[in-house]
Amino acid sequence: MRIDVLLYPGFDELDAIAPFEVLQNAASRGAKFAVRLVAAPTTGEIVAAHGLRLHGDAKLGSGPRPDVIVVPGGGWVDGAAAGARAEVERGEIPALLAELHRSGVTIAAVCTGAMLLAAAGILRGRAAITHHGAIGDLEQAGVEVVHARVVDDGDVVTAGGVTSGLELALWLVERFAGPAIALAVERQMEYERRGVVWRRS
Repeated sequence: MRIDVLLYPGFDELDAIAPFEVLQNAASRGAKFAVRLVAAPTTGEIVAAHGLRLHGDAKLGSGPRPDVIVVPGGGWVDGAAAGARAEVERGEIPALLAELHRSGVTIAAVCTGAMLLAAAGILRGRAAITHHGAIGDLEQAGVEVVHARVVDDGDVVTAGGVTSGLELALWLVERFAGPAIALAVERQMEYERRGVVWRRS
């Protein structure tokens, strides 16, 4: 299974790096995951919200199509010059996410990464959650807001505020690689999941 974690200028570090570490730990424990960092608009240096500087392994939408893409948030609530709000205004990432979703990719968003999905039209009429400071914006986008730590609506999975990226990633491990590996990663990282995963039945 191919899993891409998205980077873009102003993304919140924990939103992307926490899921990346969880997923890589799962791979080291037997999950059939190939995890890479993808970037937009460039694979050059990306500066995150708190100054972390990274390069993506590839550009978003290039190379083999992923099975899952993880989209971080950042910069939405405070209206930062770089971040999710700026990327919604630029439009490139929402357009690429919409195209990937149409092709069958499962999209998972942490925090205000959900606003990039909303801008892509992916969340209209769907169940989702985001950072508490952006819930009103999510509702205005026609989303059924579910106040759970992680909301799994099939081919769209979202999580609340920053630290919920750990829960989202561990849920992806459980969903796609089984509870034994998810538990092993939890124990390795000395982290216990919080809250309930809401899943459409």
